[in-house]
Amino acid sequence: MAQLIVRNLEEEIVKALKVQAARRGRSAEEEHREILRVALRPEPRTSLKEVLAAMPAVGEDIDFQRAPDYGRDVEL
Repeated sequence: MAQLIVRNLEEEIVKALKVQAARRGRSAEEEHREILRVALRPEPRTSLKEVLAAMPAVGEDIDFQRAPDYGRDVEL
């Protein structure tokens, strides 16, 4: 396992970590690991299907129709 050393922490932060760890029955080191795990856990990805399904139903189909494209003259 890798190691991580954190230097130059304020005493208040270290005390708060130790107090929180004691309340949860953990060592300060284990509490620190858990804080990092929670903070860095990737958020679950939302599928495109879920994003589209969550969009509100607004407008009618005609509102989203394209104007007819009659092309343009091209010189060959």
